[in-house]
Amino acid sequence: MRDAQNIREVEDLGVDILGFIFWSGSKRYVAEKPAYLPTKAKRTGVFVNASTEALVRKVKDYGLHYVQLHGDEDLAYVSSLKKLLADSMDQTPRIVRAIHVTSRSKVLESMMWNGIVDGILFETPTSDYGGSGESFDWKLLSSYHGNTPFFLSGGIGPQSLEALLEFEHPQWIGVDLNSRFESSPAFKNIALLRPFIEAIRAR
Repeated sequence: MRDAQNIREVEDLGVDILGFIFWSGSKRYVAEKPAYLPTKAKRTGVFVNASTEALVRKVKDYGLHYVQLHGDEDLAYVSSLKKLLADSMDQTPRIVRAIHVTSRSKVLESMMWNGIVDGILFETPTSDYGGSGESFDWKLLSSYHGNTPFFLSGGIGPQSLEALLEFEHPQWIGVDLNSRFESSPAFKNIALLRPFIEAIRAR
């Protein structure tokens, strides 16, 4: 997100985490710090193949509580990043790894991150690193037996409410609400978000 007033409005809905995209290839790219950053909601930064040094600078500058990795970052990268964060900060952010779900085998492969990252974000594959705005088959996640909690992502919108209310998994902890709740890129539609969030919290 980028607009200070919109950030305040979304935060007032009681969301847990607000996101800031630091990949210049995204139409939601945050080129400069918003005039307001959330104080009640946590802050997550979305990165694609950033150098560990540049990433740590953003963590410090924005006071990030979470780091989402959406590029080709491998186990060695995450190990190096965790060391640099630990050496640079008193409180280190939680690391979330995005996984593109194309099949059950991709879900099974995600378990290689158990004990390495703090969370997984299962999303729909795209031709590049941006979001697809489309959903994948959530039934594939029945094969996920890892210990790392996960977020659902990919094309989730008002039309997804019924399916979300029926979805169950012991490691599911959150939903990524993005393009289908926007009036324009990086600007959330409060009228769409409010009833959806209320319904999810009441499930």
